[in-house]
Amino acid sequence: MKVLSIAIPSYNSEAYMANCIESLLLGGDDVEILIVNDGSKDNTGSIADAYAAKYPGTIRAIHQENGGHGEAVNAGLRNATGAYFKVVDSDDWVDPKAYKEILALLKQMLTEHTQLDMLISNFVYDKQGASFKKVMNYRSVLPQNQIFTWDQIGHFKKGQYILMHSVIYRTQMLRDCQLELPKHTFYVDNIFVYQPLPAVKTIYYLDVDFYHYFIGRDDQSVNEKVMIKRIDQQLRVNKLMIDYYDLSDKNLVSSKKLRQYMYNYLEIMMCISSIMLIRSHDAANLEKRDELWEYLQLSNPRMYKKLRYGLFGRVMTVKNPAGRKFAEICYKIAQKIFGFN
Repeated sequence: MKVLSIAIPSYNSEAYMANCIESLLLGGDDVEILIVNDGSKDNTGSIADAYAAKYPGTIRAIHQENGGHGEAVNAGLRNATGAYFKVVDSDDWVDPKAYKEILALLKQMLTEHTQLDMLISNFVYDKQGASFKKVMNYRSVLPQNQIFTWDQIGHFKKGQYILMHSVIYRTQMLRDCQLELPKHTFYVDNIFVYQPLPAVKTIYYLDVDFYHYFIGRDDQSVNEKVMIKRIDQQLRVNKLMIDYYDLSDKNLVSSKKLRQYMYNYLEIMMCISSIMLIRSHDAANLEKRDELWEYLQLSNPRMYKKLRYGLFGRVMTVKNPAGRKFAEICYKIAQKIFGFN
């Protein structure tokens, strides 16, 4: 069995996928790299096949009809044989030194027969043209150099979230919790991180800057104009996250600290959806914003009350133009502080 399976969802990625693949090859025989060609119209499939032929014990090329990023991740998970599972997007890459440390730790867990459900590491916002590269780390909130549970975590700051770039999951745990991302939908990386959380019982944080998250292409899904264009997909993901768990039910989410973290994650998702709808300056989209909050209210009145009357909820649901302008100013300030988009 391989230590780590790495899925690379790839759609029309011929211009940059080699950099991603080459960075992952440094894992040697401990990893399997699953290049998922998601119905590309360029040479992505041919490049994947060439790598698979050159590294037959390490790389597999998986070809499928276009199903979107989520279905590419699903295909990677279905085909994974490694004990652990990681997603690396085709325009991103990993740090070689941190990569070796992560593999060494995962091998140690397997050798000692220690069940580790989730490994967390840091990631770098590698924003094109930016002189300062923002690093998302968790040293202020997570114990280091030990296995821990949700009850041992600290308080996450605003803007400090565990994202797809941060996590490596135990493969069988993902299968046991029946993770299945929706097809033809962007922004499903939020579901990938959020939905398995209550199934995670053991965690390890390795304080290394492992993942380089590239930001800068005009067609990138996190580009603001693209997000507004695809806002219905963002809303779909947001509603699915609302529906997954009743966070007030202690039987579904037993840890108080995990419940609070999941509330915070859902809150930031509601804010992202709301601010994109506001920044579109479109009356129909403002109606969609109101419909989203109404959906939360009807689905779970307790969660609605907690999120709607928090600071972010109050700012993002204002009806008047001056209030919406203030919400946009707050968003721009957060954008500068945290370095996203």
